[in-house]
Amino acid sequence: MHGKRVQYIRSSQSPSELVNFDYNEQYANFRPHAAIAHISSPSKREQHESDVQPVNNDKVGFRHLAISLDGALVNADELREELLAQGHRFDSETDAELLLKLIERTCESDYWRHGLPVNHERLFREIDNRIDGAVSALLLDGEGNLIAFRNRYGLRPLEFMQTDDGFLLFASENCAFVGLQGKAEEILPGHIKYVNGKTGVCLDRSLCDAGHNTRLCAYETLYLGSPNTSKRQSHLETRYNIGVALGKIIAPRLAAEVGSAPVIVSSMPRTGGPYADGLFASLAEGGAIVQRHELIATQFSQRTLIGIFGERKSLIAQKYRVAEKDVTDSTIIMADEALIRGDTSRAVTNMLLAAGAKAVHWAIGSPPIVAPNYYGMGIDTMDELAFWQTWKTLPPQQRKQSLRFHNIEPQMLKVIESTIAVSINAAAITYLPFQVLVSLLPQGHDGIDLSPFTFEMPTPAGQKRANKNLNKLIADLPFPEPAVA
Repeated sequence: MHGKRVQYIRSSQSPSELVNFDYNEQYANFRPHAAIAHISSPSKREQHESDVQPVNNDKVGFRHLAISLDGALVNADELREELLAQGHRFDSETDAELLLKLIERTCESDYWRHGLPVNHERLFREIDNRIDGAVSALLLDGEGNLIAFRNRYGLRPLEFMQTDDGFLLFASENCAFVGLQGKAEEILPGHIKYVNGKTGVCLDRSLCDAGHNTRLCAYETLYLGSPNTSKRQSHLETRYNIGVALGKIIAPRLAAEVGSAPVIVSSMPRTGGPYADGLFASLAEGGAIVQRHELIATQFSQRTLIGIFGERKSLIAQKYRVAEKDVTDSTIIMADEALIRGDTSRAVTNMLLAAGAKAVHWAIGSPPIVAPNYYGMGIDTMDELAFWQTWKTLPPQQRKQSLRFHNIEPQMLKVIESTIAVSINAAAITYLPFQVLVSLLPQGHDGIDLSPFTFEMPTPAGQKRANKNLNKLIADLPFPEPAVA
């Protein structure tokens, strides 16, 4: 910030190299008081600037806004249609630009056109009332004021630190502050922190009358969050402990099936490692003959979870390959944090079997995913989930029993596991029972949004969507079960 200028710089440096910015000669005296950045791993998806944050509105003076968003808007389609009908235009399909347009519209109608200063507390209270989703965001205006916003449900994290040498820092995860000296805290759901760009004064404001407990999407702990992020214990430790618990469940099953033959414990790249490490340690401690090797390699970093089925199937086939390891006649246990649709696990199973493996088992670090996961992984429908594909094949009585979801009986869970295993050509699948998962999460049942496993959505609007989705799926079957109210 210099006078009333805001300079935006894009950098291709890796996060470890982002120690300073190089300013061009035109702005030799430019030194920012406030800045926002969004660091992400490069992927093939980032093909144009609309895929990269921060997003700005290309206006001048105090009306110049830039935003960086962590999370997603569940009601994005409705909000976008409303803004389009009012004459707004979009350069991308990103939720970051949509949220920026929503903020800009409110500023224009309530403040700018009347020559009034923006009341950020009132502004974000209105925004919070309009959106349904898991959202944390940083907004920078043309006067250098920085506003950190976490919506009332708190499903995405937002951390703050005031360093001993006078800096005010914001990050989605507290591991970003490692090595820094100062006071760190979590920004509470339904709160903003406002940093005055001229004075540096930092104010904390609540947006809602009723307090909201801190809640995180389960996938922050299981998959999305950096392993070093800590919530009473690191995500790495939690994932390792889940692997240990899986080992205790799998050990007797494995002994009955493979006897004294050696077993290879492996993991899905990038995220499954801690689960496999805990699983291996647990099995070894129990006396099983196990080896720990990574058998699957990736050829690019792009995620294959979200997208059109045909495109995803092609990407999965291109992304994974069997590493240079002889797996002939081996029994393999693959560890992963979740089994969502089953197409990735099916492809990997087939790769290992084609390479000579005798059998492939899967150890899953979470219960079956039964609900559309609006707030974590961007899964909007149910019928694409492996659980529901299996559910459709069950006889009516077992369908009814399966609708208990996280309270499902152990014997019924085994039926689900064995049916999904057949569908992906695996020898067996072992899910982590729900109550075991809850016992291993540092925040416990109250601190985590467990809707993917319970069908109990964190917002009223989300529950309404989920029930409508469930009723439609059940109604489409020849012999429908009673729908959820």
